[in-house]
Amino acid sequence: MNRPHNAALGAAGLAVAGLVTAACGTSSPKPANTVTVTVTPSTPAASALPASQPTTSPTTPTSAAAAGCLTRYLNGSTGLSQGTAGSIYVVIRFKNLDNVPCTLYGFPGVALAAGTPVTDVGQPSVESSTTPRELVTLQPGGYAYSTLQVVDAGNYPPSECKPVNTTWLEVIPPNQRIPLNIMYSSQACKGPQKLLTVTAVRPGNGG
Repeated sequence: MNRPHNAALGAAGLAVAGLVTAACGTSSPKPANTVTVTVTPSTPAASALPASQPTTSPTTPTSAAAAGCLTRYLNGSTGLSQGTAGSIYVVIRFKNLDNVPCTLYGFPGVALAAGTPVTDVGQPSVESSTTPRELVTLQPGGYAYSTLQVVDAGNYPPSECKPVNTTWLEVIPPNQRIPLNIMYSSQACKGPQKLLTVTAVRPGNGG
């Protein structure tokens, strides 16, 4: 008689164990529900993205350099002139006639010239090794300058120099092809002598 009773208890125990197992099985989805809570931190990360975009856009316009100065928007003139033994140093000025800034970079090309139409005489200028290139920005009405060394043609024998009186400086601004004609009286050699040495452009009017 005790055996059926024990069997009943055993069956009841198995039923209880089954309920416990079932309870454990039904409780396993609960952590899955908590996973949905972890989605919320992604919201502030997404909202932070637009804030970083405006920091790059304002720098774009200011990083662009002004365009190079065109000959037609420049006025050329001579400035301070100083003589030394065997040479004359004369300032060549460039004035920006445009209503927007422009830039000059490097060396102008210079030649002594005469006649009508204006025609070069002798050898063109060579670049001075004492002045490195630098970018010079001319505001509207602003100046840049170069210094031209003109060696006296009388330093050479006339038979070699073949001197010619000149009345112009033909000055080609850096990175341009059209010259500026500036009135300037001098003497050139029709021979191979190189009388002209010019510096790179610098800011200002050269005094």
